[in-house]
Amino acid sequence: MTDPHHQTQYPNTEAGPSSHGVRHTLISQLESQFVSLPIAEDAIARDLEDDTSDIVGSDDESSGSSTIRQSEFSMLKTYRRPSVVNPGTRSTATFATSVPERGFLSRREREAVVDDERSLLEDNDLLPHRSRRQSEGMSSRLGKKFSISGLRRVHSATEEASAIEEASENTALLGEPSGGNSPKTINKKWDEAVAAGKIHTTWQREAKVLTKSSAPLILTFLLQYSLPVASVFTIGHIGKVELGAVSLASMTASITGYAVYQGLATSLDTLCAQAYGSGRPHLVGLQLQRMLCFLMVVTVPICIIWLFGDEIISLIVPEKETARLAGLYLKILITGAPGYAAFEAGKRFLQAQGLFSATTYILLICAPLNAIMNYTFVWVFEWGFIGAPIAVAVTENIMPLLLFLYVYFIDGKQCWGGFDRRALKNWMPMIKLALPGLVMVLAEFLAFEILTLSASWLGTTPLAAQSLLSTITAITFQIPFPISVAASTRVANLIGATLSDPAKVAARVALVFACVVGVMNFVLLSTLRNYIPQVFTNDPDVIDMVSKLLPLCSAFQLFDALATNCNGILRGLGRQEIGGYVGLFAYYVVGLPISFGLGFGAHWGLFGLWTGPALALGIVSLIEGIFIYKTSWERAVQDAHKRNAMG
Repeated sequence: MTDPHHQTQYPNTEAGPSSHGVRHTLISQLESQFVSLPIAEDAIARDLEDDTSDIVGSDDESSGSSTIRQSEFSMLKTYRRPSVVNPGTRSTATFATSVPERGFLSRREREAVVDDERSLLEDNDLLPHRSRRQSEGMSSRLGKKFSISGLRRVHSATEEASAIEEASENTALLGEPSGGNSPKTINKKWDEAVAAGKIHTTWQREAKVLTKSSAPLILTFLLQYSLPVASVFTIGHIGKVELGAVSLASMTASITGYAVYQGLATSLDTLCAQAYGSGRPHLVGLQLQRMLCFLMVVTVPICIIWLFGDEIISLIVPEKETARLAGLYLKILITGAPGYAAFEAGKRFLQAQGLFSATTYILLICAPLNAIMNYTFVWVFEWGFIGAPIAVAVTENIMPLLLFLYVYFIDGKQCWGGFDRRALKNWMPMIKLALPGLVMVLAEFLAFEILTLSASWLGTTPLAAQSLLSTITAITFQIPFPISVAASTRVANLIGATLSDPAKVAARVALVFACVVGVMNFVLLSTLRNYIPQVFTNDPDVIDMVSKLLPLCSAFQLFDALATNCNGILRGLGRQEIGGYVGLFAYYVVGLPISFGLGFGAHWGLFGLWTGPALALGIVSLIEGIFIYKTSWERAVQDAHKRNAMG
């Protein structure tokens, strides 16, 4: 799997390279404290001093904030952007957060938050229900207005004012409404309701919110992961040597290239958001140019490593033909590396402006195109093995091109001020912010890739089976992980708005969703264990080994889903470090030693290697579940309030 395709983003979620074993972490934005670090503030201040452009409009123009006060309880103050890196196989030790408390929101984001507050007020009967008014329909309202009794009251000042108010309620976000549902009125009633403890929620409501939020994320993640799966699917039918080579090549590309791009680009999550909030949107484009220049410099050593990939891999992998094919794969990927780097930076450029749908639109084009190219190059043109990496490289170069077209013709161009010489200087703050993200991404990728590398010492068949197992479990993971992203955002918003009880309800609903998804994945994998591997390969030995191991993989699906959503809840609580420590302990202290002990010491082979991660996931879900159960949600609200006050 080649992973160009991993890219990130919210409803556009980012995905990063994921390979059949590739361990993907969700990291979209660095710890929220990074935004308030002197590094970021000094960098933006320096750019502001050098900037000669005029500040764009007022708050109302730049962020739509002039008409909405950020009160102590307002969700506007705590809104989180659920942006993440596609985790590929699994992600337990996660350090990602959402947009920090001091982040800057676009107008559409503010409108979405106000709409959420309005909805909660309506559900608690603190505002008139829009559905009741709208259910009358336009014809019904017009009929009442022009009836005989209505015409007789046409000169009544009171009724006239009421009619104006009613009309304005239907266009609350298009103008300055005078009715009871204006943003200012909602903000006032929201403050009063929260202070009085009148805001409550239900399981039904939170289930609806979670479904609505996670559905587009699930679609996006599945589209993203279909990109590398296409390579596994096409090459898997050539032979098990080629299948193992794809796995090793993807792993090497992920650790030495794609993970580096993703980790370094995370600094834009801080710098671009700061620049966007400065009132000079062209500084967002400046940060993008600076990162692009930096990534192009980093691409040079990455390409050198990939150029000699066959020699490097042959030092570790005993199978020479597998190493040769993996090296060939990497050489072809060199042509797509600059495009992948540009796409990673470009996504952050749009994300800073609150534009999350671009990635989804691009995936809707690139996912089927990539699949078609894989099949055409490998089988129709009869290029064989090299057809898959060529399709990947082409896709990697098409994605930034489509992103550029989106910005130019649809949205995002307002933050591009043209090429600027300042992009060639002031790199150090960006690098200092980027390095922590790089370390976190690489640490996570490495944990699962060790298993793929270890499988190469068991033989060609186990390596090919490992490739398929990682791909299959990664596909099933694309459902619980997006749910955890949506749950994290929901819990964080409710906690930030001092709504501890609703946040607790939202967390419980997320865990129920996780159990349902985990059981569904378990039933799917266990029931179809003899048929799923046949979709990817024709080799009877690989099919037999995968079908025997799928019951083990299906057994930990429940733990996988629970662990993932526990991490999401912890991020929402602002305690993501717990997930990080527990995950690192479970995998590095417990999981990997057990994998090596059973796989090589007890000679259980691939079954032993997969036993370690299975037990690790059980440990993660157990420890984090207990922590969440014993968490004081009122204390979490107080901690969030302190963070907001410090910000």
